[in-house]
Amino acid sequence: MKNGKKLFILIEAALGAMVLVVALLMLMEKRDNGLEKIAVVIPNAEDNQWAAFRYGLEMAAEDHGAEVFVVSTGTVLTVEEERELIEAEIRNGADAVIVKPVPGILVGEMLREMNVRTPIILADTLEEEDGAAARLPVVGPDNYEMGRALAEEVAADYGGELEGKTIGILSWTGRFHSSAERERGFRETLQASGAVIRWTLRSPAGEDEEGPLREQPAVDIVAAFDDDSLTEAGEYSAAGGLYEAGIYGIGHSTEAAYYLDTGVIECLVVPDEFNVGYQSLTEAVNVLSAHYNAAAEKAVDYTVIRRDTLFTEDNQEILFRMSQ
Repeated sequence: MKNGKKLFILIEAALGAMVLVVALLMLMEKRDNGLEKIAVVIPNAEDNQWAAFRYGLEMAAEDHGAEVFVVSTGTVLTVEEERELIEAEIRNGADAVIVKPVPGILVGEMLREMNVRTPIILADTLEEEDGAAARLPVVGPDNYEMGRALAEEVAADYGGELEGKTIGILSWTGRFHSSAERERGFRETLQASGAVIRWTLRSPAGEDEEGPLREQPAVDIVAAFDDDSLTEAGEYSAAGGLYEAGIYGIGHSTEAAYYLDTGVIECLVVPDEFNVGYQSLTEAVNVLSAHYNAAAEKAVDYTVIRRDTLFTEDNQEILFRMSQ
């Protein structure tokens, strides 16, 4: 009886060891074959403005042999909605999650808590109310520098003579730290120029003919700090609005490029969204590696485009990525 019991225990132990070995082999095979599953949570993910970003994700996934899933979301996400989407993707087996963090109190704390269980990569900068950075891997352009570059283009067009010129500011995503940094770079660069900020809008006009954009007094210059703001300004100006104001903005959609090509927009600053997508997914794959060395932030480039440079060889590549 005792020998039978010992034999039974030995068999059970052997079976347990075999199960463990099989599980380890499966895990190793998954890593060797690059089958990491990366989920991506960004607001309004299917909008055309994210075409280059999605294309970058796809190319990186192909290069690294990973699987990428872009979550379909609404135009505006709350902190709680973003939490629920991320948790759902983790439950569905995501090995890492790329997130464009929504603005909100304690959103950084929420993402750090999730990062303990599943790696979180930020596809945009996040600054918390207490001034502490999120302390998570971040991929994105230098937003302050893009705002500064836009202001310098405005100044160049006026030969530095901006005394008394009036400016209207559009920033539909002004609650995001990235947009706030763009606006800060723009304002600080023109602070001593004599130009006057006549109005600032942070709510879309939408289809309402009496929307806030239509209610604003005439200005000489309109500065838009996100793609939605810029394309809405372009559409409104093309229809005869904005009283022939010069429009300058930051955008990354084919619509923004169209308004530049047709002369509605004077200057377009384009963040390299393709590289944001590519580097974000690369970072997500790397963070799953045992040899990963975290970097606080990976900066990507931006390009200043004018109508006469829109179809240069380098910029054609940007246009191609926007249209994918």
